Amino acid sequence: MNILDTIIATKHAEVAALKKQRTAKYYEQQPYFERDCINLLQQFDTTKIGVNIIAEYKRQSPSKGIINAAATVQEVTLAYQQFGAVCCSILTDEQYFGGSLNDILNVREQLNIPILRKDFIINEIQILEAKAIGADVILLIAACLTPKQVKQLSTFAYSLGLQVLLELHGEAELNHICDTIHFVGINNRNLKTFEVDLKQSIYMRSKIGNDYKTIAESGIDSIDSLQILQSNGFDGFLMGELFMKQTKPGLAFESFCKALPKK
Repeated sequence: MNILDTIIATKHAEVAALKKQRTAKYYEQQPYFERDCINLLQQFDTTKIGVNIIAEYKRQSPSKGIINAAATVQEVTLAYQQFGAVCCSILTDEQYFGGSLNDILNVREQLNIPILRKDFIINEIQILEAKAIGADVILLIAACLTPKQVKQLSTFAYSLGLQVLLELHGEAELNHICDTIHFVGINNRNLKTFEVDLKQSIYMRSKIGNDYKTIAESGIDSIDSLQILQSNGFDGFLMGELFMKQTKPGLAFESFCKALPKK
C-alpha cells in the first residue's frame, strides 16, 4: 500500500472506534456546535495583504518527519492572524501528522478568522466533530473518496453551516466537483508519491473554470512560485511547511507577507 492507503486504513479504524464512543447527540451538546461559522468566502474579499493565504500549523508529516515540535499552536496561529492570513489550517490527524482536536479547541476563542480542520474525512461523524470543536471549513480529499461520497459528505457539512474545500490532484478527479462545495483545491503534491509538480496544478486549474474559488496547496516554497500560480488563475494558497520549518513560524510568515509585491 502507498502512504495514502495506509492513512485511510488507519482512519477507518479510528472512525469505527469513534462511533462506539460518541453519538450525534454528544456533539450537538458541545458549546461550539451552535456557533455560527465564519465565512471564508467573505474573508477572501477582505484580505489585508492582497493575497489570500490559508496558513497552516503542522508539526510533522509522513514525507518530512518532524517539521517543528516546539512552536505552539497558539503562538503560530495568532501570528498568522495578526499578519494577514485569511484562514488558519490546523492538522488534527494524530498518528501521521502529530495533530489533535485540542489544537483547534485551544485557539478557537483567540481567532476571529476561519479555521480549516485538515484531516482525512471519510464519515459524517468526523464532520459533526469538526463542527463541535469550532471549525469553519473542512477538507475533503478526492483521492480517498468517491464522487458520491463527496456529494454526501459535503451536503452534510453544508447543512451544519460548514464550508468545504475539495482537494484534487489528477484530471480523473474532476468529476468529484459538485454544487455543495465552496472551494476547489489543487494539491501540488501527489499524495501517493509525495512528488511536487506545479505544472500539474496549473494544468488542473485550466480544467476547472471560474465557478469555484481555487486554492493551490502544498509545495509553495517562494513568492515566485506563488506568483506563477496566481498568474494562472488561483485565488488562494494553502501554505505551511515554508513557515513551520523555521524556529519562529509566525515571524517567517510575517517576513513572507512583507516581501509580497504591493498592489
